[in-house]
Amino acid sequence: MTAVGIDAMEIWTGKLKLDLAETFAPAQGDDPGKYTKGLGLHASSFPDVYEDIVTMAANAAHRLMERKGLGPDDVGRIDVATESSFDNSKPVSTYVAGCLEQVYDGDFHHANKGERKFACIAGTQSLDDAYNWIRAGRNRGRSAIVIATDTALYARDDPGEATQGAGAVAMLVSEDPDLVELSAEQGFGSADETDFLKPNQQFPSVDGKRSVNVYLARMREALDDFESAAGDIHPDDYPLIPFHTPFPGMVRKAAALGYRHIIRGTDVEDAVAAEIGHQPMREDFETDDAFRDAIREYTDSLTETERYKDWYADTIDPTLEISREVGNWYTGSVHIARAAGLKHARENGRDLDGKQLLVASYGSGAQAEVHAETVVPGWEEEIAQLNIDEQNRERYDLSFEEYEQIHDVHNHDTEADVEEFTAPESEFVFDGWGRMGERKYRYVE
Repeated sequence: MTAVGIDAMEIWTGKLKLDLAETFAPAQGDDPGKYTKGLGLHASSFPDVYEDIVTMAANAAHRLMERKGLGPDDVGRIDVATESSFDNSKPVSTYVAGCLEQVYDGDFHHANKGERKFACIAGTQSLDDAYNWIRAGRNRGRSAIVIATDTALYARDDPGEATQGAGAVAMLVSEDPDLVELSAEQGFGSADETDFLKPNQQFPSVDGKRSVNVYLARMREALDDFESAAGDIHPDDYPLIPFHTPFPGMVRKAAALGYRHIIRGTDVEDAVAAEIGHQPMREDFETDDAFRDAIREYTDSLTETERYKDWYADTIDPTLEISREVGNWYTGSVHIARAAGLKHARENGRDLDGKQLLVASYGSGAQAEVHAETVVPGWEEEIAQLNIDEQNRERYDLSFEEYEQIHDVHNHDTEADVEEFTAPESEFVFDGWGRMGERKYRYVE
Protein backbone atom coordinates (compact mmCIF):
# COMPACT_ATOMS: atom_id res chain seq x y z
CA MET A 1 0.00 0.00 0.00
CA THR A 2 1.39 3.40 -1.00
CA ALA A 3 2.28 5.64 1.94
CA VAL A 4 0.27 8.84 2.39
CA GLY A 5 1.28 11.68 4.66
CA ILE A 6 2.75 15.14 5.05
CA ASP A 7 5.28 15.78 2.31
CA ALA A 8 6.32 19.24 3.51
CA MET A 9 5.11 22.07 5.71
CA GLU A 10 5.56 25.81 6.05
CA ILE A 11 4.80 28.20 8.91
CA TRP A 12 3.86 31.88 8.68
CA THR A 13 3.63 33.88 11.88
CA GLY A 14 2.07 37.29 12.41
CA LYS A 15 4.56 40.13 11.99
CA LEU A 16 4.03 41.65 15.44
CA LYS A 17 5.18 40.48 18.86
CA LEU A 18 3.88 41.17 22.36
CA ASP A 19 6.43 40.30 25.04
CA LEU A 20 4.43 38.93 27.96
CA ALA A 21 7.05 39.36 30.68
CA GLU A 22 8.47 42.75 29.67
CA THR A 23 5.39 44.47 28.23
CA PHE A 24 2.10 42.74 29.08
CA ALA A 25 2.75 41.77 32.72
CA PRO A 26 3.80 45.27 33.91
CA ALA A 27 0.79 46.86 32.21
CA GLN A 28 -1.50 44.34 33.91
CA GLY A 29 0.22 44.70 37.27
CA ASP A 30 1.14 41.01 37.23
CA ASP A 31 4.21 39.01 38.14
CA PRO A 32 5.86 37.96 34.84
CA GLY A 33 6.09 34.43 36.22
CA LYS A 34 2.31 34.17 35.95
CA TYR A 35 2.84 33.92 32.19
CA THR A 36 6.35 32.54 31.73
CA LYS A 37 6.10 29.85 34.41
CA GLY A 38 2.37 29.36 34.92
CA LEU A 39 1.21 29.43 31.30
CA GLY A 40 4.65 28.62 29.90
CA LEU A 41 4.45 31.50 27.40
CA HIS A 42 7.03 34.18 26.63
CA ALA A 43 5.45 36.08 23.73
CA SER A 44 2.45 36.27 21.42
CA SER A 45 2.32 36.90 17.69
CA PHE A 46 -0.21 39.27 16.12
CA PRO A 47 -1.07 40.21 12.53
CA ASP A 48 -0.06 43.64 11.30
CA VAL A 49 -2.68 45.98 9.87
CA TYR A 50 -2.43 44.39 6.40
CA GLU A 51 -2.47 40.79 7.68
CA ASP A 52 -5.32 38.40 8.45
CA ILE A 53 -6.13 34.69 8.28
CA VAL A 54 -6.18 34.80 4.46
CA THR A 55 -2.83 36.53 3.98
CA MET A 56 -1.10 34.27 6.50
CA ALA A 57 -2.61 31.18 4.89
CA ALA A 58 -1.82 32.28 1.35
CA ASN A 59 1.74 33.27 2.23
CA ALA A 60 2.42 29.92 3.91
CA ALA A 61 0.90 28.04 0.96
CA HIS A 62 2.83 30.13 -1.58
CA ARG A 63 6.14 29.47 0.13
CA LEU A 64 5.26 25.76 0.27
CA MET A 65 4.43 25.58 -3.44
CA GLU A 66 7.51 27.54 -4.47
CA ARG A 67 9.82 25.35 -2.43
CA LYS A 68 8.32 22.15 -3.80
CA GLY A 69 8.18 23.45 -7.38
CA LEU A 70 4.40 23.06 -7.66
CA GLY A 71 1.85 24.77 -9.87
CA PRO A 72 -1.97 24.84 -9.71
CA ASP A 73 -2.26 21.65 -11.80
CA ASP A 74 -0.40 19.73 -9.08
CA VAL A 75 -2.98 20.58 -6.43
CA GLY A 76 -6.30 18.74 -6.34
CA ARG A 77 -7.75 20.24 -3.19
CA ILE A 78 -7.20 23.15 -0.83
CA ASP A 79 -8.61 22.68 2.66
CA VAL A 80 -8.55 25.46 5.24
CA ALA A 81 -9.22 24.88 8.92
CA THR A 82 -10.02 27.94 11.01
CA GLU A 83 -12.17 29.18 13.82
CA SER A 84 -11.53 32.81 12.86
CA SER A 85 -13.54 32.88 9.64
CA PHE A 86 -15.28 36.11 8.67
CA ASP A 87 -17.83 34.62 6.25
CA ASN A 88 -20.48 32.02 7.06
CA SER A 89 -20.85 31.03 3.40
CA LYS A 90 -17.70 31.52 1.34
CA PRO A 91 -14.77 29.43 2.59
CA VAL A 92 -11.36 30.93 3.29
CA SER A 93 -9.87 28.43 0.83
CA THR A 94 -11.44 30.30 -2.09
CA TYR A 95 -9.76 33.53 -1.00
CA VAL A 96 -6.46 31.66 -0.67
CA ALA A 97 -6.82 30.20 -4.17
CA GLY A 98 -7.62 33.66 -5.52
CA CYS A 99 -4.45 35.02 -3.94
CA LEU A 100 -2.29 32.24 -5.37
CA GLU A 101 -3.76 32.72 -8.85
CA GLN A 102 -2.27 36.22 -8.84
CA VAL A 103 1.25 34.76 -8.90
CA TYR A 104 0.86 31.54 -10.91
CA ASP A 105 0.03 30.80 -14.51
CA GLY A 106 -3.11 28.72 -14.57
CA ASP A 107 -5.78 28.41 -11.90
CA PHE A 108 -7.26 26.17 -9.24
CA HIS A 109 -10.67 25.85 -10.90
CA HIS A 110 -10.46 22.05 -10.80
CA ALA A 111 -9.31 21.85 -7.18
CA ASN A 112 -11.83 21.00 -4.49
CA LYS A 113 -11.97 23.71 -1.81
CA GLY A 114 -13.50 23.68 1.62
CA GLU A 115 -13.37 24.99 5.15
CA ARG A 116 -13.39 22.85 8.29
CA LYS A 117 -14.76 23.95 11.65
CA PHE A 118 -14.45 22.07 14.91
CA ALA A 119 -12.51 24.49 17.08
CA CYS A 120 -8.81 23.61 17.23
CA ILE A 121 -9.09 20.03 15.99
CA ALA A 122 -10.26 21.12 12.52
CA GLY A 123 -6.69 21.23 11.20
CA THR A 124 -6.22 17.55 11.99
CA GLN A 125 -9.66 16.75 10.57
CA SER A 126 -8.61 18.46 7.33
CA LEU A 127 -5.49 16.27 7.27
CA ASP A 128 -7.77 13.26 7.69
CA ASP A 129 -9.92 14.45 4.77
CA ALA A 130 -6.90 14.81 2.50
CA TYR A 131 -5.55 11.41 3.57
CA ASN A 132 -8.89 9.75 2.85
CA TRP A 133 -9.21 11.51 -0.52
CA ILE A 134 -5.83 10.15 -1.63
CA ARG A 135 -6.44 6.71 -0.13
CA ALA A 136 -9.75 6.51 -2.03
CA GLY A 137 -7.88 7.05 -5.31
CA ARG A 138 -9.72 10.25 -6.14
CA ASN A 139 -6.66 12.50 -6.31
CA ARG A 140 -5.55 11.54 -9.86
CA GLY A 141 -1.92 11.83 -8.83
CA ARG A 142 -2.37 15.28 -7.33
CA SER A 143 -1.59 16.51 -3.83
CA ALA A 144 -3.68 18.38 -1.26
CA ILE A 145 -2.77 21.58 0.53
CA VAL A 146 -4.10 21.68 4.09
CA ILE A 147 -3.88 25.01 5.90
CA ALA A 148 -4.59 25.79 9.54
CA THR A 149 -4.88 29.56 9.99
CA ASP A 150 -6.19 31.57 12.93
CA THR A 151 -6.06 34.80 14.83
CA ALA A 152 -6.73 33.80 18.41
CA LEU A 153 -7.97 37.09 19.81
CA TYR A 154 -9.70 37.50 23.17
CA ALA A 155 -11.60 40.42 24.66
CA ARG A 156 -9.44 42.83 26.59
CA ASP A 157 -8.90 41.76 30.21
CA ASP A 158 -10.29 38.29 29.47
CA PRO A 159 -8.40 35.53 31.36
CA GLY A 160 -7.35 34.11 27.99
CA GLU A 161 -5.84 37.37 26.74
CA ALA A 162 -2.25 36.32 27.51
CA THR A 163 -2.60 33.17 25.37
CA GLN A 164 -3.42 35.05 22.17
CA GLY A 165 -1.56 34.38 18.94
CA ALA A 166 -1.81 34.42 15.16
CA GLY A 167 -0.29 32.41 12.36
CA ALA A 168 -0.77 29.76 9.70
CA VAL A 169 0.60 26.30 8.99
CA ALA A 170 0.44 24.96 5.42
CA MET A 171 0.94 21.22 4.85
CA LEU A 172 1.34 19.35 1.57
CA VAL A 173 -0.37 15.95 1.77
CA SER A 174 0.86 13.51 -0.86
CA GLU A 175 1.66 9.93 -1.73
CA ASP A 176 5.20 8.84 -0.78
CA PRO A 177 5.69 11.80 1.59
CA ASP A 178 9.08 13.22 2.55
CA LEU A 179 8.24 14.12 6.16
CA VAL A 180 5.80 11.82 7.97
CA GLU A 181 3.49 8.98 6.94
CA LEU A 182 0.04 9.08 8.55
CA SER A 183 -1.26 5.91 10.18
CA ALA A 184 -4.64 4.40 9.39
CA GLU A 185 -5.36 3.88 13.10
CA GLN A 186 -7.07 6.70 14.97
CA GLY A 187 -8.61 7.10 18.38
CA PHE A 188 -11.40 9.54 19.23
CA GLY A 189 -12.92 11.00 22.35
CA SER A 190 -15.95 13.17 21.68
CA ALA A 191 -18.87 14.61 23.65
CA ASP A 192 -21.32 17.51 23.51
CA GLU A 193 -19.57 20.00 25.79
CA THR A 194 -19.84 23.73 26.43
CA ASP A 195 -16.33 24.74 27.43
CA PHE A 196 -15.47 27.26 24.70
CA LEU A 197 -17.76 28.69 22.04
CA LYS A 198 -18.39 31.63 19.72
CA PRO A 199 -22.14 31.93 19.07
CA ASN A 200 -22.11 34.54 16.30
CA GLN A 201 -19.44 36.55 18.06
CA GLN A 202 -15.76 37.22 17.48
CA PHE A 203 -14.40 36.76 20.98
CA PRO A 204 -14.87 33.35 22.59
CA SER A 205 -16.87 32.61 25.71
CA VAL A 206 -14.66 30.37 27.82
CA ASP A 207 -15.20 28.36 30.98
CA GLY A 208 -11.49 27.99 31.74
CA LYS A 209 -11.61 25.38 34.50
CA ARG A 210 -14.17 23.27 32.63
CA SER A 211 -12.16 23.57 29.42
CA VAL A 212 -9.09 22.06 31.09
CA ASN A 213 -11.14 19.18 32.49
CA VAL A 214 -12.89 18.53 29.18
CA TYR A 215 -9.56 18.61 27.31
CA LEU A 216 -8.11 15.99 29.66
CA ALA A 217 -11.22 13.79 29.62
CA ARG A 218 -11.50 13.72 25.84
CA MET A 219 -7.75 13.04 25.49
CA ARG A 220 -8.06 10.06 27.83
CA GLU A 221 -10.97 8.69 25.81
CA ALA A 222 -9.08 9.17 22.54
CA LEU A 223 -6.03 7.37 23.92
CA ASP A 224 -8.19 4.44 25.05
CA ASP A 225 -9.81 4.32 21.62
CA PHE A 226 -6.46 4.50 19.84
CA GLU A 227 -5.18 1.54 21.84
CA SER A 228 -8.26 -0.44 20.87
CA ALA A 229 -7.24 0.02 17.23
CA ALA A 230 -3.43 0.00 17.44
CA GLY A 231 -2.86 -2.30 20.42
CA ASP A 232 -1.05 -1.63 23.69
CA ILE A 233 1.43 1.22 23.60
CA HIS A 234 4.52 2.00 25.66
CA PRO A 235 6.21 5.34 26.43
CA ASP A 236 9.39 4.15 24.69
CA ASP A 237 7.42 3.70 21.43
CA TYR A 238 7.30 7.44 20.69
CA PRO A 239 10.33 9.76 20.81
CA LEU A 240 8.02 12.80 20.39
CA ILE A 241 4.39 13.37 21.36
CA PRO A 242 2.99 16.65 19.97
CA PHE A 243 -0.14 17.81 21.79
CA HIS A 244 -2.62 20.52 20.94
CA THR A 245 -1.05 23.44 22.79
CA PRO A 246 -3.37 26.30 23.78
CA PHE A 247 -0.53 27.11 26.18
CA PRO A 248 2.34 24.89 27.38
CA GLY A 249 0.95 24.73 30.91
CA MET A 250 -2.03 22.77 29.59
CA VAL A 251 0.29 20.23 27.97
CA ARG A 252 2.06 19.70 31.29
CA LYS A 253 -1.23 18.44 32.71
CA ALA A 254 -2.11 16.31 29.67
CA ALA A 255 1.36 14.76 29.47
CA ALA A 256 1.27 13.66 33.10
CA LEU A 257 -2.10 11.95 32.69
CA GLY A 258 -1.09 10.40 29.38
CA TYR A 259 2.16 9.04 30.81
CA ARG A 260 0.35 7.57 33.80
CA HIS A 261 -2.07 5.87 31.42
CA ILE A 262 0.47 4.32 29.06
CA ILE A 263 2.80 3.01 31.78
CA ARG A 264 -0.02 1.11 33.49
CA GLY A 265 0.92 -2.57 33.70
CA THR A 266 4.32 -2.02 32.08
CA ASP A 267 7.92 -2.37 33.19
CA VAL A 268 7.98 1.40 33.68
CA GLU A 269 5.27 1.27 36.33
CA ASP A 270 7.18 -1.52 38.03
CA ALA A 271 10.38 0.51 37.92
CA VAL A 272 8.85 3.57 39.62
CA ALA A 273 6.82 1.50 42.09
CA ALA A 274 9.78 1.29 44.45
CA GLU A 275 9.54 5.07 44.85
CA ILE A 276 5.82 5.79 44.68
CA GLY A 277 4.00 2.45 44.66
CA HIS A 278 1.71 1.06 41.97
CA GLN A 279 -1.20 2.98 40.51
CA PRO A 280 -4.34 3.04 42.68
CA MET A 281 -7.18 0.76 41.55
CA ARG A 282 -10.85 1.72 41.91
CA GLU A 283 -11.79 -1.53 43.67
CA ASP A 284 -9.45 -0.66 46.54
CA PHE A 285 -11.46 2.43 47.53
CA GLU A 286 -14.92 2.81 49.03
CA THR A 287 -15.83 6.01 47.17
CA ASP A 288 -15.07 7.66 43.85
CA ASP A 289 -13.79 10.75 45.66
CA ALA A 290 -11.27 8.71 47.64
CA PHE A 291 -10.10 7.02 44.47
CA ARG A 292 -9.73 10.33 42.64
CA ASP A 293 -7.73 11.78 45.53
CA ALA A 294 -5.40 8.78 45.43
CA ILE A 295 -4.96 9.07 41.64
CA ARG A 296 -4.13 12.78 41.94
CA GLU A 297 -1.57 12.06 44.66
CA TYR A 298 -0.02 9.27 42.58
CA THR A 299 0.15 11.49 39.47
CA ASP A 300 1.80 14.30 41.42
CA SER A 301 4.36 11.86 42.79
CA LEU A 302 4.93 10.37 39.34
CA THR A 303 5.83 13.75 37.84
CA GLU A 304 8.51 14.19 40.52
CA THR A 305 10.36 11.00 39.56
CA GLU A 306 13.56 11.31 37.55
CA ARG A 307 12.21 8.82 35.03
CA TYR A 308 9.20 11.02 34.27
CA LYS A 309 11.26 14.21 34.18
CA ASP A 310 13.68 12.66 31.68
CA TRP A 311 10.79 11.42 29.52
CA TYR A 312 9.11 14.83 29.57
CA ALA A 313 12.36 16.62 28.69
CA ASP A 314 12.97 14.35 25.71
CA THR A 315 9.45 13.68 24.44
CA ILE A 316 7.23 16.67 25.29
CA ASP A 317 9.30 19.76 26.03
CA PRO A 318 10.85 20.01 22.52
CA THR A 319 7.37 20.23 20.98
CA LEU A 320 6.63 23.42 22.96
CA GLU A 321 9.53 25.56 21.75
CA ILE A 322 7.64 27.43 19.02
CA SER A 323 4.39 27.81 20.99
CA ARG A 324 6.25 29.53 23.83
CA GLU A 325 7.16 32.35 21.46
CA VAL A 326 3.96 32.72 19.40
CA GLY A 327 1.01 31.80 21.64
CA ASN A 328 -2.11 29.87 20.69
CA TRP A 329 -2.82 29.34 16.98
CA TYR A 330 -6.01 27.34 17.55
CA THR A 331 -6.19 24.98 14.53
CA GLY A 332 -2.45 25.28 13.93
CA SER A 333 -1.29 24.61 17.49
CA VAL A 334 -0.73 20.85 17.30
CA HIS A 335 0.94 21.28 13.90
CA ILE A 336 3.50 23.77 15.17
CA ALA A 337 4.08 21.33 18.04
CA ARG A 338 4.97 18.64 15.48
CA ALA A 339 7.22 21.08 13.64
CA ALA A 340 8.92 22.20 16.87
CA GLY A 341 9.64 18.65 17.94
CA LEU A 342 11.12 17.66 14.58
CA LYS A 343 13.09 20.91 14.38
CA HIS A 344 14.58 20.31 17.82
CA ALA A 345 15.43 16.73 16.87
CA ARG A 346 17.26 17.83 13.73
CA GLU A 347 19.19 20.55 15.56
CA ASN A 348 20.26 18.06 18.22
CA GLY A 349 21.17 15.20 15.89
CA ARG A 350 18.41 12.82 16.98
CA ASP A 351 17.86 9.91 14.62
CA LEU A 352 14.12 9.63 13.99
CA ASP A 353 14.17 7.62 10.75
CA GLY A 354 11.32 5.13 10.91
CA LYS A 355 10.32 6.24 14.43
CA GLN A 356 6.75 7.12 15.33
CA LEU A 357 5.21 10.29 16.68
CA LEU A 358 2.01 10.10 18.71
CA VAL A 359 -0.05 13.16 17.76
CA ALA A 360 -2.78 14.30 20.16
CA SER A 361 -5.22 16.87 18.74
CA TYR A 362 -8.13 18.55 20.50
CA GLY A 363 -11.00 20.91 19.75
CA SER A 364 -13.39 22.44 22.26
CA GLY A 365 -17.00 21.48 22.06
CA ALA A 366 -15.42 18.81 22.29
CA GLN A 367 -13.32 16.20 20.52
CA ALA A 368 -9.84 14.73 20.76
CA GLU A 369 -8.03 12.59 18.19
CA VAL A 370 -4.90 10.50 18.70
CA HIS A 371 -3.00 9.00 15.78
CA ALA A 372 0.53 7.89 14.97
CA GLU A 373 2.86 9.24 12.28
CA THR A 374 5.99 7.51 11.04
CA VAL A 375 8.98 9.77 10.36
CA VAL A 376 10.29 9.25 6.83
CA PRO A 377 14.05 9.03 6.11
CA GLY A 378 15.21 12.36 4.73
CA TRP A 379 12.87 14.32 7.01
CA GLU A 380 15.76 16.50 8.15
CA GLU A 381 16.00 18.15 4.73
CA GLU A 382 12.35 19.17 4.86
CA ILE A 383 12.48 20.51 8.42
CA ALA A 384 15.67 22.44 7.62
CA GLN A 385 13.61 24.60 5.25
CA LEU A 386 11.55 26.12 8.06
CA ASN A 387 12.51 29.72 8.84
CA ILE A 388 10.30 30.24 11.88
CA ASP A 389 13.25 31.36 14.05
CA GLU A 390 14.08 34.08 11.52
CA GLN A 391 10.44 35.16 11.35
CA ASN A 392 10.21 35.37 15.12
CA ARG A 393 13.41 37.41 15.37
CA GLU A 394 12.16 39.89 12.76
CA ARG A 395 8.79 40.57 14.41
CA TYR A 396 8.08 44.14 15.46
CA ASP A 397 8.14 44.38 19.27
CA LEU A 398 4.96 46.18 20.34
CA SER A 399 4.67 48.59 23.23
CA PHE A 400 1.54 48.10 25.31
CA GLU A 401 -0.09 51.15 23.73
CA GLU A 402 0.65 49.76 20.28
CA TYR A 403 -0.78 46.41 21.35
CA GLU A 404 -4.00 48.15 22.33
CA GLN A 405 -4.10 49.77 18.89
CA ILE A 406 -3.54 46.54 16.96
CA HIS A 407 -6.12 44.76 19.10
CA ASP A 408 -8.64 47.39 18.00
CA VAL A 409 -7.62 46.94 14.35
CA HIS A 410 -8.54 43.25 14.45
CA ASN A 411 -11.62 43.72 16.64
CA HIS A 412 -14.61 43.55 14.27
CA ASP A 413 -16.64 45.87 16.51
CA THR A 414 -14.23 48.78 16.41
CA GLU A 415 -12.95 51.11 13.73
CA ALA A 416 -9.28 51.93 14.12
CA ASP A 417 -7.14 54.01 11.78
CA VAL A 418 -3.68 52.68 12.56
CA GLU A 419 -0.59 52.82 10.39
CA GLU A 420 1.15 49.55 9.63
CA PHE A 421 4.11 48.71 11.86
CA THR A 422 6.09 46.76 9.26
CA ALA A 423 6.56 46.94 5.49
CA PRO A 424 5.24 44.02 3.42
CA GLU A 425 7.62 42.45 0.93
CA SER A 426 7.02 39.53 -1.45
CA GLU A 427 3.75 38.61 0.22
CA PHE A 428 -0.03 38.84 0.01
CA VAL A 429 -1.71 41.70 1.87
CA PHE A 430 -5.23 42.81 2.70
CA ASP A 431 -6.23 45.49 0.19
CA GLY A 432 -9.59 46.86 1.31
CA TRP A 433 -13.18 46.04 0.53
CA GLY A 434 -15.02 44.98 -2.62
CA ARG A 435 -18.45 45.95 -3.95
CA MET A 436 -20.32 43.36 -1.84
CA GLY A 437 -18.31 43.95 1.31
CA GLU A 438 -15.85 41.16 0.55
CA ARG A 439 -12.22 41.39 1.56
CA LYS A 440 -9.76 42.04 -1.25
CA TYR A 441 -6.10 40.98 -1.49
CA ARG A 442 -3.07 41.72 -3.60
CA TYR A 443 0.51 40.55 -3.91
CA VAL A 444 3.25 43.02 -2.94
CA GLU A 445 6.60 42.48 -4.69
